[in-house]
Amino acid sequence: MCLKLGRVMSHQMSGLPEPESAALPHLLVAKGSFAAMGGAERDLLRNLPALEKIFSVKVATLHPVPELVELCQKLDVQLFSPKKNWIVSTNSWSIVFDTSKNSAKNAWKSCKGLVEEIENTNGIHIVSGDGSLALLDLIPDHVSTHLHLLEPHRGLHEDVLHRDINGRPKRNLKLTKFALSYARNRDVSTIRKLAKRKRSAISANSNFTSSRIAEIYQVNSNVLWPSVDISEFPPEAGSDEPESFDEISKPYAVNIGRASWVKGTLQTIQAVSRTGIGLVHIGGASEEDAKIMRGFAERKTVKLWIAPRLSSPELAGLIRGADAVISLAINEPFGLTPIEAFSIGTPAIFVDEGGFKDTIENHVSGQLVPRSDHSSWYDLLKNLNAEQKTAWTKAGRTKIAELDLSPEAHARRIKESFDLLNKGE
Repeated sequence: MCLKLGRVMSHQMSGLPEPESAALPHLLVAKGSFAAMGGAERDLLRNLPALEKIFSVKVATLHPVPELVELCQKLDVQLFSPKKNWIVSTNSWSIVFDTSKNSAKNAWKSCKGLVEEIENTNGIHIVSGDGSLALLDLIPDHVSTHLHLLEPHRGLHEDVLHRDINGRPKRNLKLTKFALSYARNRDVSTIRKLAKRKRSAISANSNFTSSRIAEIYQVNSNVLWPSVDISEFPPEAGSDEPESFDEISKPYAVNIGRASWVKGTLQTIQAVSRTGIGLVHIGGASEEDAKIMRGFAERKTVKLWIAPRLSSPELAGLIRGADAVISLAINEPFGLTPIEAFSIGTPAIFVDEGGFKDTIENHVSGQLVPRSDHSSWYDLLKNLNAEQKTAWTKAGRTKIAELDLSPEAHARRIKESFDLLNKGE
């Protein structure tokens, strides 16, 4: 599939001069798959309009979603993708022998006009994820390349994704680690090879992720923060924002992230137990995991609502009505959820790990709590007060301003990265 630039084509057909955007540097923005439509995908969609103002942007993906297609049509941005959506293989053979990388490379090649675009563009901005790194094999050395590495591949370098929601290994962990040796070594080789290219740069999404990249790949990286659109998480409620929900009554806390061990889902339910506070889980769950969550919540006497997919006003309304936004996710790469809580004005109480430490200033804009300190979780959730909430909100919004997390700032930082790569031409 290839969506054409209607604006440019109409100028060409009419004989009129090219639009002003033709003078902007060309940038190809690529991500392997948008199928998950999680935080990384939404962050990229959020930033495309800002990037389009300072670059002549084109987009490439192996698996588009309606939201991406609609945005590209709205912006008159060309979208490259294969005729048939690429899907990462999950069978054991493919995982052990890393065949998905080869199939992704072939899928990239099949995108009509993409190879020619890669040869002639000024720069390529790649966002990591399934299928993304396979594109690197098609990029010649003369093309400036920026990789936004959101996290080292956790399935290859950690065991957290190889455990069920209860934390039990899905299979023998030692055998799993051994079986993934080939794919793991290949992943390390790919990142190190990119780091050695003269016209390349790697950015993490937090200081924590940057330290993990150095630890795993032994390469340096900059930090490119994700963005937050304040209009999605407004300080004041909009007219379309619901004030209450039939499925949950106050008081309640909100937890965001697809149910799993790595997101600390059951531990989050445990954290609110005995407090009398309910829990809204946002991000979905498999049928099996949802059943486990409901059973665990019932045993812990926690009123649980596993929310369906929500609109932005519904999400904002749920967060605004909550006593707190909480998470016990294991070494989360970047703490975007606390930022969203800051923006709305809901207290952020998060586990003292990972990227959450980049965004929460402990005891100032929120609270960072050790995972196993059950009494502290209980005391905080039971004793939140209006004065503390006001102070945390004020400090949190100051943090947003300091980090400058607007899409425009994100786009500007990407432009600065390419300016450095192209310096001296």
